Amino acid sequence: MASSAVAFANENRQRFLEELKDLLRIPSISTLPEHKEDIHKAAKFVADDLKRIGFEHVEIIPTEGHPLVYADWLHAAGKPTALCYAHYDVQPAEPLDEWKTPPFEPTERDNNIYARGAVDDKGQLWMEVKAFESLFKAGNGKLPINVRVLFEGEEEVGGESIEKFIKEHPERLKSDFALVCDTELFAPDLPTLCVGLRGLVYTEIEAQGAMTDLHSGIYGGAAPNPLFALIEIISKLKDANGKILIPGFYDHVKEPTADELKAWKALPFNEEHYRKTEVGSTVLTGEPGFSVLYRTWARPTLEVHGMPGGFIGAGAKTVIPARASAKISMRLVPNQNADDIFKKYSDYVMSLAPKGIQLKIKIHSKGPASVVGTDSNWIHAATEALKEVFHKETVYIRSGGSIPIVTQFGDDLKIPTVMMGLGLPDDNLHAPNEKFHIPNFHRGVESIIRFFHILAK
Repeated sequence: MASSAVAFANENRQRFLEELKDLLRIPSISTLPEHKEDIHKAAKFVADDLKRIGFEHVEIIPTEGHPLVYADWLHAAGKPTALCYAHYDVQPAEPLDEWKTPPFEPTERDNNIYARGAVDDKGQLWMEVKAFESLFKAGNGKLPINVRVLFEGEEEVGGESIEKFIKEHPERLKSDFALVCDTELFAPDLPTLCVGLRGLVYTEIEAQGAMTDLHSGIYGGAAPNPLFALIEIISKLKDANGKILIPGFYDHVKEPTADELKAWKALPFNEEHYRKTEVGSTVLTGEPGFSVLYRTWARPTLEVHGMPGGFIGAGAKTVIPARASAKISMRLVPNQNADDIFKKYSDYVMSLAPKGIQLKIKIHSKGPASVVGTDSNWIHAATEALKEVFHKETVYIRSGGSIPIVTQFGDDLKIPTVMMGLGLPDDNLHAPNEKFHIPNFHRGVESIIRFFHILAK
């Protein structure tokens, strides 16, 4: 019964939280080579616990990048099989001076746990693992449905290894649906299922001018400046209203349905509160004629993330840099093809190259948008489980973010995904003072327990 598993989870709340803190202390930053050992340490931490609580075939699978963690328990005859996904890698913690407490020393404040990875995604990964433990304990070593677990350590750097593994081993991952816990509630205390994600094309433009850095007094006025070249190029990618100027960029954009737009209007969203508390800017920007939710969930975007090059230290150094680069990404919506968009973008950028500048464009990651149908047994069961926990009707939203694995589950494994995340809009994922609301951690454990028992019926 679900009640006995929930009771076990409630009795062990403090232990679950202390274990999560131990996982959060491991700086498993996937983008920094110096943290490779920490990535392996985090993978082992998770794998050891999966084995301890009752999973079989627990394996740390080496890849060309960071390892995957696999486990399964497949003895629920006649019951569905869930493929449960999360990631144990985290973003870098910089800027460190903006953290109130050290990012890898988990701290409780105001009923939140603060640490890098608290909500994205170690807290939500651990939510899954502790739900499994509670189900094993209440079921005398058995689960109510069949479960495969696949956790990765490269989500924050593109997820190439898991993509390759899924393409090469679809039979090993055969399941009826996937559960992804890497999203958020629309508002505090409002049960939410995410049913749509934007896609992503993340690029880096490398600009080369002279063969070496040059003195700006001696060579200024004669030597090409790659930083200025990038400024020229970037200024021609969008207009002042946020419209993207890449030819053909909007050709295949699919608009949300009238029912979706009606549902979004009914959500408890205050634009001024969003501007002040989440964005913290004097005004909101973007294409006119679209609401904030429409712009962030269902319109494609182009953003600049950083421009390394030249002298950025304290004080002055009059240098014309030989090289500079710009990290630029585009978020995609349904019907936009990532390869098509990258080609249109690349062709356009190359056409804008100023004289004397050599350009190279590399791609860091890409993936299409996805929208999940809400009329399925999996979504109905998840909706019911969340209603039992929150005592409110569940809302369906899209997210402006990208989780490429969701599209791959559909394309390569032919299974739908339930995105049941318990983060909050102000949890500061990827930013200083990232947090996870502790009651939501416990609600997440209970929601998964109830979800699996409903499916077992």
